[in-house]
Order: sequence, then C-alpha cells, then structure tokens
Amino acid sequence: MPTFVQILDFIGTFAFAISGIRLASAKRFDWFGAYVVGFVTAIGGGTIRDLLLDVTPGWMTDPIYLICTGLALLWVILFGKYLIHLNNTFFIFDSIGLALFTVVGVGKSLVVGYPFWVAIIMGSITGAAGGVIRDVFINEIPLIFRKEIYAMACVVGGSCYWLCDSLGMQSYACQVMAGTTVFIVRILAVKFKICLPTLSGHG
Repeated sequence: MPTFVQILDFIGTFAFAISGIRLASAKRFDWFGAYVVGFVTAIGGGTIRDLLLDVTPGWMTDPIYLICTGLALLWVILFGKYLIHLNNTFFIFDSIGLALFTVVGVGKSLVVGYPFWVAIIMGSITGAAGGVIRDVFINEIPLIFRKEIYAMACVVGGSCYWLCDSLGMQSYACQVMAGTTVFIVRILAVKFKICLPTLSGHG
C-alpha cells in the first residue's frame, strides 16, 4: 500500500502535469512537446530537491511519474476543450500541485534528517521549481518572479508544518495543515491581489 506522502506525491504529479500540459496546449505544442512540458513541471522541483538531498530522484526508480504524466496528457486530450474554457483550471491545478509538493518536500527532507529550516527551503523548491522550468520551456516569465505570491506560499506552508510539528501533532495532520495553508494563501493572494513589493529600477 502506498503511504500518505506517496499518495500526495502522485496527486501532485498529476495536478502539476495537467498545469504544464494545459499551458503547452495554449501555446499550440504537439502531443510530445506537451508531454515533455508536463513531465518537467511534475518532476522538476522534486529532482532538484533530491539532488540537493543526495538521494536518487523518484522518477528514476519508479515509472509512476511517467505514467501519471501520460494520464494527465490523455485527460487534457479528452477534456481539453472544457479545460480551455475554464480559465481558472490552470490556476486550481497549479495551486493543488504547489500545496502537495511543498508538503512532500518538507516531509522527505525531515525523513533524511535535515533540520526544519532546510526542510522549508526544500519544500519551496519542490513546489515552485517545476513551475519555473515549465515557464522557461513555454517562453514565459516564471510565475515565481512576478508579483503574485507563489514561492512565498510554500514558505508559509512549510512554517505551518514546523509549527504543527512543534505542537506535537501527528505527521499526517502536519501535512494536511501545511498543504491546506499553501493552497489557501495562494488562493487569497490572487483573489485579493496581495503581492510582495516590487523593486523599482534606479539610475
């Protein structure tokens, strides 16, 4: 039986792959190009995290990530016209992926034995880095560098995980609370146009 974290990882992979494929379809990519964009969106953050933690990236030992991306591509092919008409679809799937991957990144770092401040950074990388690679592939300014609250939501969620753990909560409860926090912060930030101050050019 897969663990709770593995289930989160699979759902996050599917959600992020859909977000990448959805954007690729809007840019008129072919099926293979869309699959590649979906795959790097899904595994990019986790791969960088695993390399930094000195563990083998999950997709190199388990084909489920390739399969998940294939299912996401099939989903978009079958229901693409409905997804394209729903402007919020990309945002919802991206936010779900962001929340779940942040939780997975924090949890995996703690299991390996790193302190919480490292785990929060690794959670943020897991959540946000795949989106950066996706945006580079489709020739967009990465979402993380724009005014929207994105990676900051990962930091808030990771901090929530640490707080829940400090209060002695069970690990799955910490994961649920942290993931929900990332999702809510992201939703509220976009809904109410909350953003970090931008640096103005001088000179």
